[in-house]
Amino acid sequence: MDLPVRIRALDYRDLEDIIEIDKAILGKERPEYWQMKIELSEHRSPMASLVAEVEGKVVGFIIGDISGWEYGVPDTVGWIDTIGVHPDYQKRGIATMLFKEVIANLKKIGVNTVYTFVDWRSWELLRFFERMGFEKGDMIHLQLRLGEEKKEGGAGGPE
Repeated sequence: MDLPVRIRALDYRDLEDIIEIDKAILGKERPEYWQMKIELSEHRSPMASLVAEVEGKVVGFIIGDISGWEYGVPDTVGWIDTIGVHPDYQKRGIATMLFKEVIANLKKIGVNTVYTFVDWRSWELLRFFERMGFEKGDMIHLQLRLGEEKKEGGAGGPE
């Protein structure tokens, strides 16, 4: 990275920049979604959600959390919820800087395992997390598509 990158805690003033980054990546604005995400992150550990600035402009962010025993997961588990870097600043190590900083912060507060969810078709994101040391975990992702009829059959379960 040619320009110095400053990593700092994410706060509500970063909302517009995060919306802009998201729009540059996905091609659509989601202000209500990001307002909710940032409001939730402000009630969590400030060490788990960070932004990257270049020349005073937010160019990337990472939103993480620490488990509170959800789903029986102990509070020594952290989560990476979302990571984003403006396309003009991708491939310059900013995502790696954000990731390493949030991991160092999580370690300081006793987290020893970090989870994230990635769409299996997001090869670039999967490769990024693999480079960061992630591997397939023991948890299984289950989903229920609402509005679709349930298919009969399959293994029995609790009733």
